[in-house]
Amino acid sequence: MSEIQALVDALSGLPRARPAGPAEAEVLLARLRSAAARWADILYEAREGVREQVPPRAEAALTLAFRRAEESYVELEIALRDCADHRDPAV
Repeated sequence: MSEIQALVDALSGLPRARPAGPAEAEVLLARLRSAAARWADILYEAREGVREQVPPRAEAALTLAFRRAEESYVELEIALRDCADHRDPAV
C-alpha cells in the first residue's frame, strides 16, 4: 500500500493554481504522466495479485481499469512530446 500512498502524496502535491505559462504547464504534464504511470503499475499488480481470486467480471473490470490508466499515460506522453516540439528555442 505504500505505492498507493506515494501516488496520493504525488497527486496531493500538484499545484492548485493554473500554470503561469508553457514551462509550468509542461512541468505539470510531466508530473501527471508520472502519476499515471504509477497508477497503471498499481492496477497491473493488483490485477495480477487477485486474478484467480475474483470472479471473471471483476477481473475484466481490473483489466479495463489498467488499460485505461495505461492509455492515460500514453496520452500524457503525447502531450509532453507536443509541448517539446513547440517549445520556444530561445527559452
